[in-house]
Amino acid sequence: MKTCLVVEESRVVRKVARRLLEDLGFAVAEAADGAEGLAWCAAMMPDVVLLEADLSLASGLDFLRRLRLEPGGFRPKVIFCSAETDLERIREALDAGAAEYIIKPFDSDIVAEKLALAGAA
Repeated sequence: MKTCLVVEESRVVRKVARRLLEDLGFAVAEAADGAEGLAWCAAMMPDVVLLEADLSLASGLDFLRRLRLEPGGFRPKVIFCSAETDLERIREALDAGAAEYIIKPFDSDIVAEKLALAGAA
C-alpha cells in the first residue's frame, strides 16, 4: 500500500484529505507543520506528500527544498495545495520540484486526477 503524508496546518483540511486519500487506497499520516512533516519523512519516507504551500513556520517551498536534501528525499511525489492561483507562484512550486499543484478547495476527483498526473496513483 502506498503512503501519503499530509502536511497541512488546518486539522479540518487534514481530516478531509485523509478521508479522500484513504478512499483512493493510500495509508495516510498527518503533520500539522513542516517540522513535524520533515521528522516523519526522516523516520519513514512516504510515497507522496500532499503539502500546504502556505505553512506559517516555513513555507511549503522551504519544506520541499529541505525534503529533497534528506536521504531518499527525491523519491516522494510532492503535490502542492494552495488557494493561490497566481501562475508565478504555481510555476515556482513546480520549478522547485513539486509534481503537481492543487488549488483549494479540492475534491476526490481533483486529488485522484493530480495523483495520476504525478504518476502516484
